Amino acid sequence: MHIHILGICGTFMGGIAAIARNAGHTVTGCDANVYPPMSDQLRALGIELTEGWDAGQVRLEPDAFVVGNVVTRGNPLMEAILERGLPYTSGPQWLADNVLRDKWVLAVAGTHGKTTTSAMLAWILEDARLHPGFLVGGIPQNFGLSARLTDSPFFVIEADEYDTAFFDKRSKFVHYRPRTAILNNLEFDHADIFPDIQAIETQFHHLVRTIPGNGLIVANGREAALDRVLERGLWTPVERFGSIGGWTAGEADASGSFDVHFNSALQGRVRWELIGEHNRMNALAAIAAARHAGVPAAAAIDALSRFENVKRRMEIRGAVHGITVYDDFAHHPTAITTTVQGLRAKVGNARILAVLEPRSNTMKLGVMKDALPASLAGADEVYCYGANLGWDAAEALAPLGEKARVFDNLDKLVAQLVADGRPGDHVLMMSNGGFGGIHAKLLDALHHHYHEEIVLTPMHRYGGYA
Repeated sequence: MHIHILGICGTFMGGIAAIARNAGHTVTGCDANVYPPMSDQLRALGIELTEGWDAGQVRLEPDAFVVGNVVTRGNPLMEAILERGLPYTSGPQWLADNVLRDKWVLAVAGTHGKTTTSAMLAWILEDARLHPGFLVGGIPQNFGLSARLTDSPFFVIEADEYDTAFFDKRSKFVHYRPRTAILNNLEFDHADIFPDIQAIETQFHHLVRTIPGNGLIVANGREAALDRVLERGLWTPVERFGSIGGWTAGEADASGSFDVHFNSALQGRVRWELIGEHNRMNALAAIAAARHAGVPAAAAIDALSRFENVKRRMEIRGAVHGITVYDDFAHHPTAITTTVQGLRAKVGNARILAVLEPRSNTMKLGVMKDALPASLAGADEVYCYGANLGWDAAEALAPLGEKARVFDNLDKLVAQLVADGRPGDHVLMMSNGGFGGIHAKLLDALHHHYHEEIVLTPMHRYGGYA
């Protein structure tokens, strides 16, 4: 089969491309912008890429056009496909029909933690020699790639509640028909497509309706919204985590390690260095889901001691002169809160310089701007990149007082960070996009700044840079 993927450079659609290529299909694709690293990954797989939406691509005559949700009516290529009556489908539907049909699907849904929990679950199954296939919205560092297809019956998928395509407004996850489903949490998000949390709860219940009676739902026991979802109708056994009577985590020690209990019985101790209660909750969900697939809890707990997290989840990008720069995907106020709190637990009284790009569609609409000050309150200094917003970031962050500053120029933001930074600081970059390459720009600027300073003042009290 030859498929041509519209929107191929997105993480999800790029993952489908890799899986389709692994399955032996001919794959081509296009996107508005074709650039590394995704373009390099796809070309390494032998996938021909076209930049832009030229209608002439219909001449490729694939067996089907696979359409990503980035594509809208008015797209020249999509209009040509519709006018000629050519076959097309969505990414989730193609995946369901061609990959997932004969698999034991383990789906991870929720507003937060989907990528990390999916990566944990895939790694636990891999460590148990079950060699799962997976499609994750990030790059698990244990694997070095975001998607793969194997001959294993198990397939782990990050189950997104965002809509499927312009012609299918259901959430992506209703296509996957999992046997094991994690419901990590549920908050209001995606204000560009959902009017309120009740609309999201309806989509989550559509997912619940697809899970068989011999399956398992692993649900966060602290979430009233998930309770409401399950109260609408339930046909599948449920194991809860984070609450009494299910899977629970003990307090973490200084290294991050913690005990795991199920129905009050000790199952083992996760020994790792990940920080934050959110990661302990993610771990509980992954352990429970893996147990349903046949991996004993003790084995899953042991596997997590070798879990290497996901890129862009509190990832250290470098350190210069004692100033450490992190990259994190946090973009929702709840995720920002847990990320800042997690870093605070790690660094104690050291200064945290939080740098935020409100880039998601929900953030650009300003729906959650009033929650930002509280989410960033645990940082010592706050810097916001406020370009291209439909609301006043300075006004929104005013409750933080003088510790919050807003910039509409990335270079000026970097310059301010260099001026303000001092040894022992932790600079936390948070965005769901590339943030204009700010991480590398800051590290380069810090190297240059301290190199110049040391050359000019050899007796500089900090004694060099690291």
